Amino acid sequence: MADDLIPGFLFMHDTLTATLPVATDASTPVAPGAPAAPVTVRTPMARTSALAAPALMLAGCGSGSDTASPPTPPPAPVGPSAAQASRFLAQASMGADRTRIERVKALGYAGWLDEQFAMAPSMSRCDWLVSKGYDQPGTNNAFKNGFAGFDSCAWKKLIASPDTLRQRVTLALSELLVSSLLGYAGGWRAFAGARYLDLLEANAFGNYRALLQEVSTSAPMGEYLTFRGNLKANPATGALPDENYARELLQLFSIGLVQLNPDGTPRLVSGAPVETYGLADVTGLARIFTGWEWDLSVGSGNTPDFQRRPMVQNANRHETGASTFLGTTVPAGSDGAAHLRAALDIVFAHPNVAPFVSRQLIQKLVTSNPSPAYVQRVASVFLDDGAGVRGNLKAVVRALLLDSEARSVPAPGAVGQGKLREPMLRFLGWARAYGLQSPGDLWAVGDTSDAATRLGQSPLRSPSVFNFFRPGYVPPNSGIAAAALVAPEFQLTNESSVVGYLNFMQQVIGAGIGDMKPDYASLLPLADDANALLAEINLVMAADQVSAATLAPLVAAVASMPSGTATARNNRIGAALTLVMAAPEYQVLK
Repeated sequence: MADDLIPGFLFMHDTLTATLPVATDASTPVAPGAPAAPVTVRTPMARTSALAAPALMLAGCGSGSDTASPPTPPPAPVGPSAAQASRFLAQASMGADRTRIERVKALGYAGWLDEQFAMAPSMSRCDWLVSKGYDQPGTNNAFKNGFAGFDSCAWKKLIASPDTLRQRVTLALSELLVSSLLGYAGGWRAFAGARYLDLLEANAFGNYRALLQEVSTSAPMGEYLTFRGNLKANPATGALPDENYARELLQLFSIGLVQLNPDGTPRLVSGAPVETYGLADVTGLARIFTGWEWDLSVGSGNTPDFQRRPMVQNANRHETGASTFLGTTVPAGSDGAAHLRAALDIVFAHPNVAPFVSRQLIQKLVTSNPSPAYVQRVASVFLDDGAGVRGNLKAVVRALLLDSEARSVPAPGAVGQGKLREPMLRFLGWARAYGLQSPGDLWAVGDTSDAATRLGQSPLRSPSVFNFFRPGYVPPNSGIAAAALVAPEFQLTNESSVVGYLNFMQQVIGAGIGDMKPDYASLLPLADDANALLAEINLVMAADQVSAATLAPLVAAVASMPSGTATARNNRIGAALTLVMAAPEYQVLK
């Protein structure tokens, strides 16, 4: 492969070639976005490609050590070390910085969680859209009919909201209870997306049963999974209720396809898994989701308020007869709202819900392959939070983040530990670490879905109801497959997305994005010392998990660059950040 085929980054068989921006005038910093003369740094990589390396990290490599052990061990620290705090924040937040690391060290894990649970939510996404005038039709009804404003309100929360744990759980829930902008066809689509994320955020530390209620009556979900306006069966024409939401509620949002043991493993009968439901169950449950319609009692759709209100019942369209599913019957005679409550109670009572939901939350926050014992410990808290409450998400989040399997750093060489960081979380880790802010309150990150040029992933833009990646995804013909492991996030990973991510990150690390510029004040004093610079980035961004063997060529590459001027220091910082974010030991969080 020739060096000029891919601007910025080239993945050779044993080499990462990074073309890094370097100013030509040593006395003047490079203006953001200005062209600069490139310097090519060749860094030996552990495996034959950047795509294979993270997979092999997940399948068979342990984390890098925090620091070398001194000859005489000091007394055990009262709280977590800086590296342990950074690792915890990588699981529990949108990203670490020195201030947050020190906060975790001071409060301990449980104390930090308590502080985050008690933190008041910031301005809702819908309110932000209103504050910017997006509730007006806009020129040629652009705001009414388009997505304008959504990406900004979504990124603002992810990048800057102080309640970082709540944002992390909201993002996880958005990938479990999937609703996507790509499936919205009605009016005020930006408000539909904003409302859905606001709904998830409001319930992130609440009860999963209440969350199912709100999701099942939300205007965005009614539109996305096509049960808004759903009609009862018509014997004369043979028309049946739309089954879309009933099927996905069972398969994806609550119980899954096969019966589970309390530890999340499939329940086997004669060596084969047992299905949780069949077509008759879907048909029976679909009768519940008839008669639901947008609440247009105020504004008649000319304002976005209906997207923020729960749907309402049209009694003439609702199936009032009995509905049977999952071995239980919702009796005839009640109204649509009562039928829905009864149906969701039945679904929520299913023994699969606790292990099914618990395992996926563990996968999204901590590790792709939790042990059955880990799943069962968290699922037991889902079943009973200690006060007799089932489905307490606050208790579940606390349990899965404080579990010994989450807090113990895997030993070097441990197989199956950790997870590939989602592309969005890699970007957000950098943004949070180095204080990305939008002085104009614009947050113009935009849609980052393009895998060839951006992240290959963007908030609430899943291509299907199955999320960006499935919880059981196994990369074919890989070490992960050979080890009988799963690696969900690798479903987003291919040659194009690897290069697109790195080129995008190289650009934003150097120049920011929109009116947002990173603050590298913490790194500037270290920039002339390549070892110190890489050590600091390794701690904050990677929880000291980039090993000494991997760091050595990165240090050599940065040390070979000019130093001593403002421009040279900025260039060294950009190079060091880019190379760390390319490292497999950063991309796979152990």
